[in-house]
Amino acid sequence: MVSLEQVYSSLRRVVDPELHKDIVSMGMIKDLSINGDKVGFTLELTTPACPFNTEIEQDVRNTIAELGVAELDLKVTARVMEGRAISMDELLPGVKNILAVASGKGGVGKTTVSVNLAISLAKTGAKVGLLDADIYGPSVPLMFGLKDAPQVINNKIEPIVSEGVKIISMGFFYEQSQQAGIYRGPIVSGIVKQFLTDVNWGDLDYLIIDLPPGTGDAPLTLAQTIPITGIIIVTTPQDVAMNVAVKAIGMFNKLNVPIVGVIENMSYLECPQCENKIPIFGAGGGEKVSEKFNIPFIGQIPLHPQIMVGSDSGKPVTITAPASSNSMAFDKITRTVAGRVSIIAEELKEQAERDRQIELKQEEEGRHDETVGRPTEDQRTAAPPQPQDATQT
Repeated sequence: MVSLEQVYSSLRRVVDPELHKDIVSMGMIKDLSINGDKVGFTLELTTPACPFNTEIEQDVRNTIAELGVAELDLKVTARVMEGRAISMDELLPGVKNILAVASGKGGVGKTTVSVNLAISLAKTGAKVGLLDADIYGPSVPLMFGLKDAPQVINNKIEPIVSEGVKIISMGFFYEQSQQAGIYRGPIVSGIVKQFLTDVNWGDLDYLIIDLPPGTGDAPLTLAQTIPITGIIIVTTPQDVAMNVAVKAIGMFNKLNVPIVGVIENMSYLECPQCENKIPIFGAGGGEKVSEKFNIPFIGQIPLHPQIMVGSDSGKPVTITAPASSNSMAFDKITRTVAGRVSIIAEELKEQAERDRQIELKQEEEGRHDETVGRPTEDQRTAAPPQPQDATQT
């Protein structure tokens, strides 16, 4: 029979590969109990989409087996970490992470990435929302095959739910589907704010925001309105797309918004006969951006008709062909993004703890300064000093 301390001590050797901390100090072990030769507990992972979930679970099982435990009752769950200062956000207190998908220019597949990223996250069991902030050219409803307008209940817009994703877009509204979106900057800002504040998003692990291309009013409004977990930059291998993506990164750096990483879309065409990867639009654009700005390179998405047809027909490839190499490319990128979000969340948590320690120290120093110069108890009770004789010098 093993003791609780022995189990905890062994589990401290299991380290999260991304956060580089042991699972015990991370609080990932819950409800540990021992009944004879049977050990039971819950392993609470940082996100259901973590790329190392299977690896961590297997390490836990191997570690417990080394203790000679006859039976292990292991439950594996996940609780997504909060990657933004929710305590400072009165608008979306139930949303743990906001990820904005941006690009320097149009035509790089940013919305396709946003849609499939949202679906892939939802498939893992996470609670996901998708806000189409491309006011001028909303295409998210088309990619989901949705046409019905949202309902308004208790003065709140109810998002449309499809494939487990809560969705809102200007494309749902009748006027937008019949005419070009002609809006000045202040109106665009107002619509984006309304989609943030007047939509009943509820509790979400991830809110994906599909931004319009460029560095205009929508991304500025978003960055200045609510705390954001981070920005995902989408580019293609071309130098033209890469050079424009650099401008978007520069803007978000000035706004002090973290960059989650860079995704390279349309990276290559896979030859169906020879299986060679043909770089139609060049090669290395995403990696160049990653190296220049020292931000993570999240991964590549191939150029394939299956992805295009899925987007145009309202049946994304991550739903219609989940076992295809194209869908798996999105799934891999999704898990990398989720892992990056957990890292950002842990860094935010550590920074909050450092700030708290600084405040406590300052408060302690302030109390110390207040006592300096105060008379002691003996000084307060002592007889007052007598005036000196006038003849004394």
